[in-house]
Amino acid sequence: MATPTFEQLLEAGCHFGHLKRKWNPAMEPYIFMERNGIHIIDLYKTAAKIDEAAQALKQLAKTGKKVLFVATKKQAKETVADKASSVGMPFVIERWPGGMLTNFPTIRKAVKKMTTIDKMTKDGTFDNLSKREKLQITRQRAKLEKNLGSIADLSRLPSALFVVDVMKEHIAVAEANRLGIPVFAIVDTNSNPENVDYVIPANDDASKSIELILDAVCSAMAEGLEERKVEKLDTPEDKEDGDAPAAGKRRRVRRNDSAAAAPALAAEAEAEA
Repeated sequence: MATPTFEQLLEAGCHFGHLKRKWNPAMEPYIFMERNGIHIIDLYKTAAKIDEAAQALKQLAKTGKKVLFVATKKQAKETVADKASSVGMPFVIERWPGGMLTNFPTIRKAVKKMTTIDKMTKDGTFDNLSKREKLQITRQRAKLEKNLGSIADLSRLPSALFVVDVMKEHIAVAEANRLGIPVFAIVDTNSNPENVDYVIPANDDASKSIELILDAVCSAMAEGLEERKVEKLDTPEDKEDGDAPAAGKRRRVRRNDSAAAAPALAAEAEAEA
């Protein structure tokens, strides 16, 4: 795991803060100086904080925990999607769905709708619908995919949040704080670091700055995932034949309910339209 050097941080523009008149006094410990009315961030502290956050995220990945990446600002969307996908972590790059953490069961129901629609497509139920119903359900599926497709595999609350720009994502940070979920964040000089557990003081507007920091933390997480795989391979299987389920037990097969769900989905899609 390689922490970005001072020169790399400088070249990426991580040191540029906001105008002095827009600063948040709570960020004073991370500010090196003021030049031409703009605050300059102390990059030595930035490097130390990146290393601290990377170590913590590596341990989370090593233990199989999920970290939710949140960045809805234009210059961060593509980078966050690429980096989070590379380590198999969920991410939100469109509008943050209010109550996503505090009302997680409702979000899971919306994700299950996508699964139901996909089953309808595969088992032929979709073909038996009218043209209008097909169009409505297709639109509903596209909308769900855009907003929730990247968290489809998130079956439980994440163990941590990684946020780019805590001011823009203040609702996500507030929900995480309410539930006691640790927050990792890139924090600029105009933001409040008090609600963040792992502060990375840096420019959160420059795409190069965001990419450099995300590359460092995601590389650390990739190492944690690799170590987890190695440990699993090294762990001997202790299962005995007696632990296996009885051969005589019959599995209960659930009846396919896609056909029953189709009218309800069509009616719901029509109501939303």
